[in-house]
Amino acid sequence: MNIRRITVYKVEYPLVETMTMSADRHYEQLDSTVVKVETDAGVSGYGEVCPLDGSYMPAYPDGARTGIAKLAPNLIGWNSTQLGPLNRHMDELLKGHPYVKSAIDIACWDILGQVTGQPVCNLLGGRYGEDFPVYRSISKDTPEMMAKAVTRYQTEGFQNFQIKVGGTVNGDIDRIYATSDKLVSGTRLNVDANTAWLRDQALRVLRAVNDIDFYIEQPCLTYEECLSVRRQTDRPFILDEAMVDVSTVLRGYSDRAMDGINLKITKFGGLTKARLVRDLCLTLGLSMSVEDPSGGDIITAAIAHLAHSTPPQFMLMASDVSRRIQNDIVVGAPRHLNARMSASQAPGLGISIRTELLGDPIIDVK
Repeated sequence: MNIRRITVYKVEYPLVETMTMSADRHYEQLDSTVVKVETDAGVSGYGEVCPLDGSYMPAYPDGARTGIAKLAPNLIGWNSTQLGPLNRHMDELLKGHPYVKSAIDIACWDILGQVTGQPVCNLLGGRYGEDFPVYRSISKDTPEMMAKAVTRYQTEGFQNFQIKVGGTVNGDIDRIYATSDKLVSGTRLNVDANTAWLRDQALRVLRAVNDIDFYIEQPCLTYEECLSVRRQTDRPFILDEAMVDVSTVLRGYSDRAMDGINLKITKFGGLTKARLVRDLCLTLGLSMSVEDPSGGDIITAAIAHLAHSTPPQFMLMASDVSRRIQNDIVVGAPRHLNARMSASQAPGLGISIRTELLGDPIIDVK
């Protein structure tokens, strides 16, 4: 199962609706990178990485493609199913930049599943139950528009919401009250500032809405700022952007900095390392949301397999990132039904690629 060819495609996904995050970051289209890994046995796997841009996290689309172009020639001839050695080799070739390695790693898990005749979730630890919950993210908007969105999506069965904040203190207080007022009993609400608040702003918001039950996600930019806020509130705390590897998760656990993490696959470098972090969280008793910054159906399939192989009591929720996009390059991709989703039962990721929609590769190494 040695790698004989790696091809890379740039895929642009128009969004169904504008996605708005903190700091007034607006996205109407996603720039994704799809990687195909071919083996000398005729088996191929696909992976995907879709960072937003450098203003959100230290990752950006052109950087992903540049890094893959550097790695690819040095991976030809390596066994695609020996994921431990392959990942160590990539780390030796390129220090840091985990998102660069993620699509290659996901593609190799797709290959491993196909050659063993197993869906990836079986290889990641086994399938728990029939399905798992997905959440609906509500873009930052006026309080009234966000409340209407929550009401609309509850009629579709959603019981988990993540609302985007990170504007003015008073505006965010209004957003939290307006959306929480529409929630039915038993609904989980996550308030995600995406690093936008200063410590004093975070504390003012949290104290003003102390009568509302919700999780707070990554209120401030740095780990230290978030820890300072955490120590002054009893609100359930989720860390996201500050959790980038095993050592930061261990530090957060030791400092009691969080009650759970957002486990973004490409941020950690692919399924191999995301599984390691997932299993560490299981050992430490930390809850998780399994997701990714953005992407299409390939990364959604990877999310589904990792989420479905995670014990339900540790799962806060998972994201269906591909619901945002208009065009569909995949056949057999997971789709949520009544706000729940399941991983494919077919070998590998369980998807087929509509190659005619990929266009010409921008990188082709063999």
